[in-house]
Amino acid sequence: MISTDRLKDKWAVITGATSGIGKACAELFAEAGAHLVLTGRRQDRLESLRDELKNSHYINVEISSFDVRDRDACSNFVDNLSHPVDILINNAGLAVGKDPVDQAKFEDWDRMIDTNLKGLLTMTRLVAPGMKNRNSGHIINIGSIAGHEAYAGGVVYCATKHAVDAITKSTKKDLHGTAIRVGSVSPGLVETEFSNVRFKGDDTSADQVYEGMKPLTGKDIAEMVLFMASRPDHVNIMDSIVYPVQQSAATMVDRGS
Repeated sequence: MISTDRLKDKWAVITGATSGIGKACAELFAEAGAHLVLTGRRQDRLESLRDELKNSHYINVEISSFDVRDRDACSNFVDNLSHPVDILINNAGLAVGKDPVDQAKFEDWDRMIDTNLKGLLTMTRLVAPGMKNRNSGHIINIGSIAGHEAYAGGVVYCATKHAVDAITKSTKKDLHGTAIRVGSVSPGLVETEFSNVRFKGDDTSADQVYEGMKPLTGKDIAEMVLFMASRPDHVNIMDSIVYPVQQSAATMVDRGS
């Protein structure tokens, strides 16, 4: 088993930590001995996760409830951090709706663009200067297979995740000559609250996304993030595309007979 001792006592900021991949990242990074700053929109979940992780591991856990779409809140959060950020995991993101381009709701588009794209950019912009001053840090963005191919009904979601791919590559180039690492993980089908949010609480439609196949879990992706973050300082993994074995493309899924 590959050691994750390199993460011990480092401080990791994880956005969207109240569920799914973000929560799984918090759990695994806590096991590895990293101190955590967890953010999300649901204060009660943040408090519960903080108490759970502090009771289970000898680490510090701080929480802050805000929406990454709120730039002032992001700025206030970073300004009031009590420790330098060693690792930033830009996990907050969502898909809303699967309507075609001629029928989609503008508010759904705005929510995805403001969260997946502008929220990620804001957090990176605010945290990167401190990393650059220390010549140390790691930025890991949670992308998607939708950032590598497009599909019908995903016009804006796919666009935002294509943008995350471009942002990751451009950020690495912008920080060229520093010791800051930048990378992303691009999952295929992961069973979290993602589909329930996309279908706006329609559990039947959400369940059909994973029907007849075994999807990835949040922990599967968190293990990839943990692996990336725990490589030696000279190793930078730019991207990792992760499918469940029954998926071969965004819309190519083996669901059996």
